[in-house]
Amino acid sequence: MFSGTPIVRRKSRQIMVGNVPVGGDAPISVQSMTNTSTGDIAATVAQINRIQAAGADIVRVSVPSMEEAEAFGAIRKLVNVPLVADIHFDHHIALRVADLGVDCLRINPGNISRESRLREVIAKARDLNIPIRIGVNAGSLGKDLLRKYSEPTAEAMVESAMRNVDLLDKYDFQDFKVSVKASDIFMAVAAYRDLATRIEQPLHLGITEAGGLRSGTVKSAIGLGALLLDGIGDTIRISLAADPVEEAKVAWDMLRSLRLRSKGINFIACPSCSRQNFDVISTVNALESRLEDITVPMDVSIIGCIVNGPGEAKESDFGLTGGTPANLVYLDGVPEHKIGNENLVDELEAQIRAKAAAKEAQLAHEAEQIIARG
Repeated sequence: MFSGTPIVRRKSRQIMVGNVPVGGDAPISVQSMTNTSTGDIAATVAQINRIQAAGADIVRVSVPSMEEAEAFGAIRKLVNVPLVADIHFDHHIALRVADLGVDCLRINPGNISRESRLREVIAKARDLNIPIRIGVNAGSLGKDLLRKYSEPTAEAMVESAMRNVDLLDKYDFQDFKVSVKASDIFMAVAAYRDLATRIEQPLHLGITEAGGLRSGTVKSAIGLGALLLDGIGDTIRISLAADPVEEAKVAWDMLRSLRLRSKGINFIACPSCSRQNFDVISTVNALESRLEDITVPMDVSIIGCIVNGPGEAKESDFGLTGGTPANLVYLDGVPEHKIGNENLVDELEAQIRAKAAAKEAQLAHEAEQIIARG
């Protein structure tokens, strides 16, 4: 199957969030955010681990008080994924979590009342090599901007972002990324497209407050998909009123569909019709659930009949085409063996896992050869 991408990504400055590069030629990183009480250390650590297992490269944690800053410090010691601390208003919290090992500070410089306090945060971030994210949200624009534009607009968000960029520029701090999020797709897309022409720093993409699992996924896919197709975006967070684990899963599905990341199984499946020779929907749902732990990149096609099945299977690592009296399994695009409907899901799971293990060994061998060649 086509393995390249026609997307030409915007060139941006690279920053490091812990051990994860953001911007430059680095892969687009996936983020999510905890929704537990940060003061509940055990619950927050458990959720961070689940979010990481779902594929998040970076996790954000809200730190609204000094008590929760101390809890953040304990959490930092118990997980190994880079953590971003979400800070508003109190610069002392930012200074404290910086000392406790935060990997990135999410602040809105305009929310810090005095420039001298912002200067302290910048100095601390510079000393400890901690990047900053400027987070602009259509729902929390400054009163003067709302008076100027009458309502939240893309132009107002970009002006807010550039004011904050200018503050960091004033103190020659360049290791930052910027987001200009709105719940309105058109506003967010227009703001990101404008901002992408004004700065060289990485852009953190998101459609904020997008909605529930289904509606929020659709809105995010439309808005962020448009930007990603433009080559805009260096890290993404899907904002859903759902389990944060689902945010990471949706982000990965989005990036896989655009061939921007290739981790885990990319399922190709028909919607099913009266031609199907097995229950496609229940089979695919079961396989997606059972095979979430596989990380090696694979295309798996599950097609219920012989009309489109062979064509898709020939372009997949593993393919199944429905047939009578038996279905046909393809490996690397070549017909390999037949399989009946009895215990179909169990047999497919075992065979896909075997194919994944073989592919993983092959990729490891190829990597060793590249290293050996110097």
